[in-house]
Amino acid sequence: MNLKPGLHPRNKHKNGYNFDILTKHNKNLVPFVRKNEYGTVTIDFSDPKAVKQLNLTLLEVHYGIKDWTFPDENLCPPIPGRVDYIHYIADLLESSGISKDIKILDIGTGATCIYPLLGVKEYNWNFVASDIELDSLDSAQDIIDDNGLKSKITLRQQLDEANILKGIIEKGDSFSAVICNPPFYKSEMEAKGANARKSRNLGNNAVRNFAGNNNELWYPGGEKAFLHNYFYQSSLYKDTSFWFTSLVSKKENIESLQKSGEKLKVKNFTIIHPLNQLINCLRLIACGQIGLKKLKRRACKLNKLTFNVTHQRWRRINGNRCGHVSVKIGNNNVAYNSLRVLQPHHPI
Repeated sequence: MNLKPGLHPRNKHKNGYNFDILTKHNKNLVPFVRKNEYGTVTIDFSDPKAVKQLNLTLLEVHYGIKDWTFPDENLCPPIPGRVDYIHYIADLLESSGISKDIKILDIGTGATCIYPLLGVKEYNWNFVASDIELDSLDSAQDIIDDNGLKSKITLRQQLDEANILKGIIEKGDSFSAVICNPPFYKSEMEAKGANARKSRNLGNNAVRNFAGNNNELWYPGGEKAFLHNYFYQSSLYKDTSFWFTSLVSKKENIESLQKSGEKLKVKNFTIIHPLNQLINCLRLIACGQIGLKKLKRRACKLNKLTFNVTHQRWRRINGNRCGHVSVKIGNNNVAYNSLRVLQPHHPI
């Protein structure tokens, strides 16, 4: 069983994947399951077919969602991370005294409709979900219909690429929260460059598990431009939703949004669970072969948290020191498997 560090306490995947149960449920997953060089049962996460089979099986086994089918060119969302967002939104709403008649607006729901599906199954919330791609909405509607959720999830199309909330929020709408997972990249070229770097860091030439159409992966100006447009438009609909939220991948974008929030006179700017963001950042740093000593300095600088290596196991692969590293960040244990990390001359 693979440990999945840093996940929400209510996340069903916090203790990893039980491949015995998953493969019994879905025989199509069996060919993709293998043991890695450390004896851990896993799949090749650079293989889009393997990733898709794993995630659709997770949805069936843990959430009772069936017929989760969508075109291969669309993003296949990792279920543990997506449901984590839902759990933290639930905590945010509870802390705000919102517990009844919860209705969520999902911006950019995509062909998989993943956030509404998980929000309905975990908390019985109601959703309005938007997207700019008609084909994606058609796919999402098929999934909604096949799972009998028409009364819980309503789809709306964004017809203007320049807008995010305008054209979606209608007169009389009232939402408990708006959720959003914005595009990362500024252009197709930038996205392809990131794909190539990830494949090199994984040590293979596999097709990137980054399927995704244009509007899923990139936005003119990248994540920062999208977030600031979203942030500004939220000020135009401040009485429509109690919270406007978004995932943010870059720490500097949070700082930029905080400054914009002051100008827009935002009443409450809250950063939820920055640890996962730190973990992702550390993972990228490690894959970049910075080395554990420098990794520690960067971690402490990022979030001023205690960073200690608790276990190391190394081997040489293709001239690089590769290994399993377990570290402790604050009160959280984090395991990195098969990362290409250059071992420092002196232990931390």
